[in-house]
Amino acid sequence: MEAPGCLDRWAKENDGLVARWRAVIASRNDSVVKQTLQQCHHALSQLLRKIQGLPAAVLSLPLELTVLYNTLIFQINVADGFTNEDAQEIEQALVRVLDARGLVRGEMSIEELWQKILLNTDMQQLAPVVHRLAGLQGALWLAANQLEKLKVLFEALSTTEGHTALSSCEPDRAILMLLSTWALPHDETTSLLLAQTSRDLKAVLYTAAAFLQGLRLMEEGDPTAAAGILQEAAAGLCSRRVLAEICTSIGCCYQRMGKPQMALHYWKQALQVDFQCVSALYQSLVLLRHLGKTDAELEALGLLHKALEGSGQGASSTSLHLLVRVELLVQVPALVSVLSTPNGSEVKYLLARRCLQMGRLKEAVEHYLDLMAVLQEKGWQPQEFLHRLPRVPEVFLEATSALLQQEQYQDSLTVSDEIIRRIIDLIPNRLTILLGSDQGEQGQPVQSPVIESSPPQLASSPTLSHENTESLNCILWASAAYLHQGQALAHLGKHKDAISQFSRCINLLFKVQFIRTGVAGDEIAQEDLCRQEQVLQAMKSLALLGRGCQFLQLEKDKDALRDLHLSLQVNPGQSEATQNLLQALWRLGRKQEAALYWQKFQSASAPAAAQQERRALPLYLLSQSKESCLLDEALTGKIQDYISTVTEDMP
Repeated sequence: MEAPGCLDRWAKENDGLVARWRAVIASRNDSVVKQTLQQCHHALSQLLRKIQGLPAAVLSLPLELTVLYNTLIFQINVADGFTNEDAQEIEQALVRVLDARGLVRGEMSIEELWQKILLNTDMQQLAPVVHRLAGLQGALWLAANQLEKLKVLFEALSTTEGHTALSSCEPDRAILMLLSTWALPHDETTSLLLAQTSRDLKAVLYTAAAFLQGLRLMEEGDPTAAAGILQEAAAGLCSRRVLAEICTSIGCCYQRMGKPQMALHYWKQALQVDFQCVSALYQSLVLLRHLGKTDAELEALGLLHKALEGSGQGASSTSLHLLVRVELLVQVPALVSVLSTPNGSEVKYLLARRCLQMGRLKEAVEHYLDLMAVLQEKGWQPQEFLHRLPRVPEVFLEATSALLQQEQYQDSLTVSDEIIRRIIDLIPNRLTILLGSDQGEQGQPVQSPVIESSPPQLASSPTLSHENTESLNCILWASAAYLHQGQALAHLGKHKDAISQFSRCINLLFKVQFIRTGVAGDEIAQEDLCRQEQVLQAMKSLALLGRGCQFLQLEKDKDALRDLHLSLQVNPGQSEATQNLLQALWRLGRKQEAALYWQKFQSASAPAAAQQERRALPLYLLSQSKESCLLDEALTGKIQDYISTVTEDMP
């Protein structure tokens, strides 16, 4: 017969392709490796079709299943994971095995096909090739997170070898126990070369299953058990990249157990294994921030940004000597939140924000300018929500604040203009916000807000309108931009222009009216709207203060006095407003009022509520809302002399 000759020729073809692949892998030439991967896959696919072109026969089954095994291993790599085609190939192969054995089959699921083949005693001589193919089937189900099917399959594999699953085994460890006790049959009948040995496939399956189970336990809130299983995964067969991800996960377990130093140890270990493991860097900086180690946090942020910029450019930490690898079986980002990482823009924002908070203004400005350039390229719109970033106008407002503090006033004006240009057409003529009664006034529960454009209408069942919530945001953003422009122009000595911008800010803020009602509703929505009300009031106070100070510069003392009075009504005890009010009163000859205000200010202490309100302000307003301001010594000296004189003249 010609069949044996064909089988020998096909066996040599299989061995030649696998040998070629092994030689290329040893060369470590990435471009040649990828090209050869494609070529070997194509050639093995053609070889498989030749073999399957003949009727299924017992004599050819070992070769056919081996070539299928090798073809699928290459195919998984070419497709960067499992596909429906892989499952169909395995199912077709099982059907041919049954046909070759002359076993009756009807309409059977893939699980039933495996059961029939593995539990049939006539199949023992095919055990080595069938077990290899079962290992690929298990890998496919593991990648699809179909763990129950995987468990049933390996229970059947254990039964064929005379083993039984341990009934006393903990549910979390059942699959791991089945994989660890999987006895691979010795293949004495063939010397066919394999693209990946059965032993390596078993090791990869065990590592992937342990990694997956550890991640599950961590997400389910059992970090102690998760750490134990993840440490088993770390001892398994995997690439440096996967090992770094496992170490990162173990660190997260220890963080959740309240052991921050152990967490940092494992994250450091992850970075030693693979510097491109950005999730370890990200988790480290989050913990360092929590621990108050600012310098270390900023250093970690810088390293994270460099790592993200260089991702894909450095040496890959994934080895292709294993075609079926853990990373193809465990899709980490889809499974666990702790291993997700921000992108380059998000890290750049975190760097800018932290530098601004810590007063490192030059660095903050550089980072904000870089980030704004990226956002400008994307053609941002105010309505857009960027993943894990604040709204874009807020990023730009923080940038203007940094530029103001760095005394780059013209740049601050330019950025503010960009904000206003994009937002001004979205602002309504009038906006009325209906809030519930304050909690604690009359023992009433917190009520829900309603936001409405003109005309306002009371609602018995308050709900937040997205459109009108956006209108409020736009008013606040544009007002803050005008406020920053007024401050920049004031520093440049352009007092009239500064007054115009402060006035625009004030006029915008007065478009919003807060009305308290007795309508019950969502407490969280109420709190959010109350915070926005605090922001609006703070800006109103700052704009009135800024305009009042500019009137003083222009010696329009009565106008200044009016604005400073209003600023203090909105924010009583504001030291800078008080100082300028004293100056206005003194220059207007109203010395007695100045003395009374000064005495009142001296006896008052900043209430805790005022401090709390300041902490609730967004970062772009904090630098403008000073906690304290020393009064002018020359002016206060005059006021004290006046008080002394008046006291002496009293009978």
